[in-house]
Amino acid sequence: MSLPSKLTLFPLGQIVATAGASDALAMAHQALAPLLLWHASGDWGKLSKEGQAKNARTFQPGGLLMSSYTLNTGQTLWIITEAARRVTKLLLPSEY
Repeated sequence: MSLPSKLTLFPLGQIVATAGASDALAMAHQALAPLLLWHASGDWGKLSKEGQAKNARTFQPGGLLMSSYTLNTGQTLWIITEAARRVTKLLLPSEY
Protein backbone atom coordinates (compact mmCIF):
# COMPACT_ATOMS: atom_id res chain seq x y z
CA MET A 1 0.00 0.00 0.00
CA SER A 2 1.33 3.41 -0.93
CA LEU A 3 0.20 6.63 0.75
CA PRO A 4 0.36 10.11 -0.80
CA SER A 5 3.80 11.51 -0.01
CA LYS A 6 2.44 15.06 0.35
CA LEU A 7 0.49 13.91 3.40
CA THR A 8 3.13 11.79 5.09
CA LEU A 9 6.13 12.72 7.22
CA PHE A 10 8.06 9.47 6.82
CA PRO A 11 7.99 6.28 4.73
CA LEU A 12 6.22 3.24 6.17
CA GLY A 13 8.26 0.63 4.31
CA GLN A 14 6.73 -2.84 4.14
CA ILE A 15 3.45 -3.05 6.06
CA VAL A 16 2.87 -6.21 8.07
CA ALA A 17 0.11 -7.17 10.49
CA THR A 18 -0.14 -9.85 13.11
CA ALA A 19 -3.05 -12.27 12.98
CA GLY A 20 -4.56 -10.56 16.01
CA ALA A 21 -4.38 -7.12 14.38
CA SER A 22 -5.91 -8.43 11.15
CA ASP A 23 -8.73 -10.11 13.06
CA ALA A 24 -9.36 -6.98 15.15
CA LEU A 25 -9.62 -4.79 12.04
CA ALA A 26 -12.01 -7.27 10.41
CA MET A 27 -14.20 -7.48 13.52
CA ALA A 28 -14.29 -3.68 13.74
CA HIS A 29 -15.19 -3.39 10.02
CA GLN A 30 -12.54 -0.70 9.88
CA ALA A 31 -10.30 0.20 6.96
CA LEU A 32 -6.54 0.12 7.40
CA ALA A 33 -5.66 3.04 5.09
CA PRO A 34 -6.94 5.88 7.35
CA LEU A 35 -5.03 4.49 10.34
CA LEU A 36 -1.81 4.26 8.34
CA LEU A 37 -2.31 7.78 6.99
CA TRP A 38 -2.85 9.17 10.51
CA HIS A 39 0.27 7.37 11.72
CA ALA A 40 2.45 8.51 8.80
CA SER A 41 1.22 12.10 9.15
CA GLY A 42 2.18 12.30 12.83
CA ASP A 43 -1.25 11.75 14.42
CA TRP A 44 -0.22 9.28 17.13
CA GLY A 45 -3.80 8.58 18.20
CA LYS A 46 -4.30 7.85 21.90
CA LEU A 47 -0.62 7.49 22.63
CA SER A 48 0.36 8.70 26.10
CA LYS A 49 2.09 12.07 26.50
CA GLU A 50 5.27 10.14 27.33
CA GLY A 51 4.92 8.14 24.11
CA GLN A 52 4.30 11.28 22.08
CA ALA A 53 7.39 12.90 23.60
CA LYS A 54 9.44 9.81 22.74
CA ASN A 55 8.19 9.97 19.11
CA ALA A 56 9.23 13.64 18.97
CA ARG A 57 12.70 12.82 20.30
CA THR A 58 13.29 9.89 17.93
CA PHE A 59 11.59 11.30 14.83
CA GLN A 60 14.55 13.16 13.34
CA PRO A 61 17.33 10.68 14.16
CA GLY A 62 15.27 7.85 12.72
CA GLY A 63 14.04 6.19 15.90
CA LEU A 64 11.08 3.88 16.31
CA LEU A 65 7.69 5.62 15.88
CA MET A 66 4.54 4.35 17.53
CA SER A 67 0.82 5.15 17.39
CA SER A 68 -2.09 3.76 19.40
CA TYR A 69 -5.63 3.77 18.01
CA THR A 70 -8.92 2.58 19.45
CA LEU A 71 -10.95 0.61 16.91
CA ASN A 72 -14.76 0.76 16.63
CA THR A 73 -14.96 -2.30 18.89
CA GLY A 74 -12.95 -0.64 21.66
CA GLN A 75 -9.91 -2.81 20.89
CA THR A 76 -6.55 -1.02 20.93
CA LEU A 77 -4.33 -1.34 17.84
CA TRP A 78 -0.71 -0.29 17.81
CA ILE A 79 1.18 0.79 14.68
CA ILE A 80 4.96 0.76 14.97
CA THR A 81 7.38 1.93 12.30
CA GLU A 82 10.90 0.64 12.87
CA ALA A 83 13.82 3.06 13.09
CA ALA A 84 15.14 2.29 9.60
CA ARG A 85 11.63 2.96 8.17
CA ARG A 86 11.76 -0.37 6.30
CA VAL A 87 8.86 -2.02 8.15
CA THR A 88 5.65 -0.85 9.78
CA LYS A 89 3.89 -3.37 12.01
CA LEU A 90 0.27 -3.49 13.11
CA LEU A 91 -0.29 -5.42 16.31
CA LEU A 92 -2.33 -5.63 19.48
CA PRO A 93 -0.67 -4.55 22.74
CA SER A 94 -0.84 -8.17 23.94
CA GLU A 95 1.26 -9.21 20.93
CA TYR A 96 4.17 -6.86 21.66
